[in-house]
Parts: sequence; C-alpha cells; structure tokens
Amino acid sequence: MPLVHSEISPEKTQPDASPESLRRVAVASFIGTAIEFYDFYIYGTAAALVLNDAFFPTLDPVNATLASFSTYAVAFAARPIGSVVFGHFGDRVGRKSVLVASLLLMGLSTALVGLLPGYGTLGIWAPVLLILLRFLQGIGLGGEWGGAALLAVEHAPKKKRGLYAAFPQLGPSVGFFAATGVFWLLSAVLSDDAFRGWGWRVPFLLSFLLVGVGLFVRLRISETPVFAKVMDAQESSKVPALDVLRRHPRELLLGAGGMIVAYGLFYTATTYCLAYATGTLGVSRNTMLGLSLVACLFLAAGTWLAATRSDGAGRRKLILAGAGLAVVWGLALFPLLDTEQPVLMALGVGGALFCMGVVYGPMGAYLPELFGTNVRYSGASLAYNLGGVLGGAVSPLVATRLQSAFGSSSVGWYVSAMAVVSLLCVLALPETRERDLA
Repeated sequence: MPLVHSEISPEKTQPDASPESLRRVAVASFIGTAIEFYDFYIYGTAAALVLNDAFFPTLDPVNATLASFSTYAVAFAARPIGSVVFGHFGDRVGRKSVLVASLLLMGLSTALVGLLPGYGTLGIWAPVLLILLRFLQGIGLGGEWGGAALLAVEHAPKKKRGLYAAFPQLGPSVGFFAATGVFWLLSAVLSDDAFRGWGWRVPFLLSFLLVGVGLFVRLRISETPVFAKVMDAQESSKVPALDVLRRHPRELLLGAGGMIVAYGLFYTATTYCLAYATGTLGVSRNTMLGLSLVACLFLAAGTWLAATRSDGAGRRKLILAGAGLAVVWGLALFPLLDTEQPVLMALGVGGALFCMGVVYGPMGAYLPELFGTNVRYSGASLAYNLGGVLGGAVSPLVATRLQSAFGSSSVGWYVSAMAVVSLLCVLALPETRERDLA
C-alpha cells in the first residue's frame, strides 16, 4: 500500500525548531549512537581476540572461534525483538523516553560483561550468562538506531534531513574508533597475559561512565514535533509492528535487504578480518587494531559524504553507488589482506568500510522516509535490524567456514554476493527525499 502523506510540510510542523535546538538534537543523536555502538563493538573486538579463551577453553581453536562468534551473533537475533518492543512504545509514547530506556539497557548489559567471571570460575554458567548479557545488548541496540535516526530526521527541515541524519549515522564510526582505540591502547601497554587475564574487561567497565554521559545529554532534548502532532491528533497505532507487516511489507523487506551489504561489509572487514589476520596470517594484534583505527576514518568519510549529499543527489542513487562499488571491492579485500603489507591491508579494510559508509550514510533518512509517522519507529527499526540479522549476524560465522573450506577468496565472493542482493533490493524501492514526514 502506498504511503499517504499530509499536505502540511515538516517546516510548518516545526515552528519552534531554532538553530540551538537543532544543534542540541544533532549532538544528542550523535552521542547516543556513538555510546551504544561503542558498547556493541567492544564485544565484537573481544570476541575476535579473547572470548574464545576466556569462555570456551575446552574447544579446539576453530570451534572456539565459532562459539565466540555465535555468542556475538545472538545479539543480532535479539535486535528485531528490541525493534518490536521499543518501536511499540516509541510509536505510542514517544521517541525520547524510549531512547533513554534503550541506553540504560545497553549500557548496563555491556558493563556487566566486564564483571562476568570466566569458564575457569563458573564453568558452563560463564558462557550461558555471557549469552544472556549479549542478548540484552541486542534488545537495547534494537531500539536505539530507529529512535536516534527519527530524533534527527523528524526535527530537521525537509531539505536538510540527510544532513541531520548524518549525525546519528556517524555514531557507529566514532563508537568503533573508540572501541578499537581502547583495545589498542590496552594491548600496547599490557603484557599478553595481563591483557587476556583482565585487561580486556576495562572497555566493558567504561560503559558505566558512558551511560551517565548519554543520559545527561538525552534527558535535555524534547519530543520530535512530527510525533507530537500525531499524539495531539490521537492518531498513534495500537500495534505498530503489526501495522508495519500489514501495510508496509514491501518497504520492510526491501529496506532490510538494502541494509544487508552495510552489515556484511562492516562485520566481515572488522570482526572477521581481525580474527583472520591475527589467527590465520599471524599479523600482530597491535598492528591489526592500528589498521582498524585507520579504517574507521574511511568509514566516517563515506558516511558523512553520502549522507550530506543525499539531500541533493537523492538517497537511492548514493546507496546504489555504494552497493555497486562493494560488489567490486569484495573481490579485492582478501587479496589485499593476504599480502600482509600494512599499507595494502589498511587499504583493503578501509576501502570496504568506505563502501559501507556510502550505503549506510543515506540510510539514516531513507529508511524513516519509507514509513508513516505512526509506525515509523517500528518500521525503520525492523528494516534496519532485520538487515543486521541477514548481513551481520552470520557474516563472521559464514566467513570462518568458507575460509576454512575454500580459502580467503571465497569470503570475498560472499561479500560481493551480499552487495548484489542489496543493490537489487534498493533498485526495487523509490526515491524518498521529497516526501513529507507529517
């Protein structure tokens, strides 16, 4: 069913959107996503480096790595559940209060991983509790992105939605940079025994501090004017997720398909490549973490450039360009990694993350624009996180098996195949930048 839009433009629904309030919203959406993705990414880094030894010491190396990545994938399975739960209240109660709740759940679950004893102390309960905390992380993050994106997009003037959506979209770049930087610093200053014994826990414990910062920022923002108008008119959906499935199944499934390449690129180029380079190629942990820091800059550049230009060039066109480039880059990634030359390895990972950024940047405005206001939180969140299940949860697991059975080049073909799927899905969707959100 096509979307029905009001004739009232976003600008007219936002008469009080002063430059100061817009800046506050941009900062709040950016800081919130940066903190939540920091929490999410430190787990991926730890899964690649130490969780196999700490929680699965009785398994052989390949199966221990797979078990570690499996706990990592649990959060992706939980994220659509978080989208339904937080989306329900976000579409009925408001964006702001739900974002505060998601931040608390994500931050506390992350910090508790840092306090969790390993297998040597708790036995089988250690990995069980680890999986539970990872599941709660996924629930929290499942509600985060949609709310943060809507916070920016629904406050922004119509012609600048891509620009304001760029701020929450930069959160993952900064969160990943911070997560990698903390691990790199600890790896550089601690002995290997100290790092594996207790050092890896420090990034998780820092989440206690970051939650406080995020709460301070988010409690100072107001509800979005577009959603406030829906509440005033008593037009909120009773069961938003069900309405999305009934009224917007095409937008939901194709939007999720469009996100596959972004997730696949990111988690292959970061989590899997970190494990592959340090485990299979024998590249030092410090070197790979340093290269990952450089690659973060490519991700941030691609995200910002594509998001800000999508207001003029169109969201769809830029997403298609990023997916098309990813088809080619997937085949170049592992030949560059296999050279074991730091500059070429950085180019391989950085190029993959740049492609991801070009797709990911415009998605901050594109997915919300696909859905009506009364189901927008649920619809955008579900599309975003279903793409995560298909592209992010399984990528490290599939890549580990493919490399073990067929060599590294097969992983590159897998990445390119994901890019083709996303390209076809976005081709089947319309351009949205001229749509009114009211």
